[in-house]
Amino acid sequence: MVGPNRILQVFALMNQGGAETMIMNFYRNIDRSKIQFDFLVHTQEECVYDKEIRALGGKIFYIPPYTGKNHFQYKMAWNNFFEEHPEYKIIHGHVRSTASIYLKIAKKYGLTTLAHSHSTSSGNGTSAIVKNILQYPIRYTADYLFACSKVAGEWLFGKRASKQGNFIVLNNAIETNRFAYNEGLRINKRRELKVENRFVVGHIGRFNTPKNHGFLIEIFKEIYILNPNAVLLLVGDGELKKTIEKKTYELGLNKNIIFTGVRSDIPELLHAMDVFLFPSLYEGLPVTLIEAQASGLKIFASNKITDEVAVTNLVHYCSLESTPFEWSKKIINEINEKNNRSRRFSEVKRSNYDIERNAKWLENFYLDIYVDSKKGVNNG
Repeated sequence: MVGPNRILQVFALMNQGGAETMIMNFYRNIDRSKIQFDFLVHTQEECVYDKEIRALGGKIFYIPPYTGKNHFQYKMAWNNFFEEHPEYKIIHGHVRSTASIYLKIAKKYGLTTLAHSHSTSSGNGTSAIVKNILQYPIRYTADYLFACSKVAGEWLFGKRASKQGNFIVLNNAIETNRFAYNEGLRINKRRELKVENRFVVGHIGRFNTPKNHGFLIEIFKEIYILNPNAVLLLVGDGELKKTIEKKTYELGLNKNIIFTGVRSDIPELLHAMDVFLFPSLYEGLPVTLIEAQASGLKIFASNKITDEVAVTNLVHYCSLESTPFEWSKKIINEINEKNNRSRRFSEVKRSNYDIERNAKWLENFYLDIYVDSKKGVNNG
């Protein structure tokens, strides 16, 4: 019996980042009797999603991370992989820095190549310059250019490439029904967190530079001055977590900030919050903000985030040039306006961010490539 068509998904690692969460949403909702995801990662550490991937029938392969010095070894590892695994016909690359390397090798072995943009910046410094140089050829290498938003696509592939027929915006879709506001779940989660009578400011995101946690803490400090009943809920983990924890002590806020770590109860945590704070330096299109809107939360996000994410009127943009006090005043003033949270998930669903429809589209996209490959058609 012939099994499902297997798609090779390429990531650095499978923890709860935005791109990883997005692809897992799709993975859970595709017809896995027709399409199966396997993952090639650049770490040998056990990651958050690894157990679930294996439970869903996926395989996980390892390639050593690219350092520059190991350029030829990196290419050799990819050549060896395709020699040993001729079963793959499609590769979907989410690691952009080396995509021009591994997608070119994949094409040599006859695979259809997909590059996926999830951001709008490589950051700062020498490493960012190197990444930008490495990733420039992707627009000419990949058969299909995917992006989580138009602005993310234009940033990685260029405006000219983003107008081509092979450019596709794939929405960071979610299971909208899971995030529909539930008052009972809110009460239970707030009781569990011991914040029953508090004003809960929330944030979900990895503790790394783009999320701008330092500025977020400064904003919360001003909120706390205006409302001493406020508490900050920080969900996630990452390399800068200890630095941020230290800052909360220095500002005397440690008793009013809860670090939850990585959590699997995201819908319930969103219900428990009263407002969502997201002052990122840059993003592609954060799936977290789609989830927050589905739960009916008012969101205060930086103006560096694309307005494509505002699928409801719950998203309020603030300039990163504004002071933390100006952010806090806007939040306090806006939060006093009435907001019926219970029906917002239906707005998100109507905006084409529901996973069921998007997963079906992606499933058919992959299947069409398989059908064309059997006919000898080149889609690139």
